[in-house]
Amino acid sequence: MLPVITGSWKQIGGGLQLSLSGGYGLNAASLERTDLMLKSPLGRRARSINMVELGKALTGVSDPPVKALVVYNSNPAAVAPNQNSVIRGLERDDLFTVVLEQFPTDTADRADIVLPVTTFLENTDLFFAYGHYYIQLGRPALDPPGECKSNVEIFRQLALRMGFDDPCFRDSEDDMIRTLLGSGHPFLQGITLERLEREHFVRLNVAPDAQPYLPFAEGNFGTPNGKCHLDFDALEYVPPVESRHGDLALRAKFPLELISPKNDDSMNSTFGHRDIVDLQTAILHLSSEDAAARGIRSDDLVRVFNDRGSCTLTASVDGRVRSGVVCAPAVRWGKRSPGHRSVNAVTSERLTDYGGGATFFSCLVEVERIGD
Repeated sequence: MLPVITGSWKQIGGGLQLSLSGGYGLNAASLERTDLMLKSPLGRRARSINMVELGKALTGVSDPPVKALVVYNSNPAAVAPNQNSVIRGLERDDLFTVVLEQFPTDTADRADIVLPVTTFLENTDLFFAYGHYYIQLGRPALDPPGECKSNVEIFRQLALRMGFDDPCFRDSEDDMIRTLLGSGHPFLQGITLERLEREHFVRLNVAPDAQPYLPFAEGNFGTPNGKCHLDFDALEYVPPVESRHGDLALRAKFPLELISPKNDDSMNSTFGHRDIVDLQTAILHLSSEDAAARGIRSDDLVRVFNDRGSCTLTASVDGRVRSGVVCAPAVRWGKRSPGHRSVNAVTSERLTDYGGGATFFSCLVEVERIGD
């Protein structure tokens, strides 16, 4: 029997969706200015390294080696996969690291210089979204504390101190927003900084008179007949190496599949300083079958491990996962965990076959109870 896929393309929320963030039609290239790389002494584009492979970049790349790192809007010592490799790289004596942060994260602990930066409540920014078609202007609600500066201001000042004389390095935040909105894309027609200043948020011109946006309701898939074609015969599916259908020898050694989804009360590791968040991300959910087979009960300390590393968590046998699966909400600060490691000590920096993304959820582990 042939597989059948149905999609309610004519209804709001029907069909398929990954993310809407790339559909805003903003003039991002005008801010990224990749052309400026050609003005460097190298006369070419800079090397690009996938951030998923940060551990490999800091410990294995040698032609040339990475000697300086600037971290902003991230906490790689906690959130990057293969945590042991990442931390070894961050602790290199010959790596100069600057971290822009609001909190003393695991990454900030390993910085040569920490620069205090503003939060979204203290700087101007333009917001778009993963799941809706509104664009929003954010203005400061509070004055920056102490000597805090925004990321934009820090990079602007660095560029000027380093002698860059291109006019773009003197653009204000408002200049940049006007440039982003000036792409000429039909979705952005009539949406200006001045309008956002008045209305605060504006819906993109995706459909007239606030009607639902249904781009594929009548087909329009860009194919000769307008239909969506899924060529199953061309798909060569290979199960992930670290999965129940992957490497049998690896599965025999590490029989549990680990997932580490976002924690409800901490969408990212910025919130890891909060005691309640630390408690929520210190848990490992197990099925009753897997717990019983290992002599584990709720509130026992357990060691989660594989060949990459291990971390210590508190067991919760609560029926949230099925047999063969364990779940550790992400992501705890290592400094608050026994052994100073969190769940990413066991995740892999292996990349996805398409898109070069992270494989956080393709992770095999074993779990054991830790003494009394």
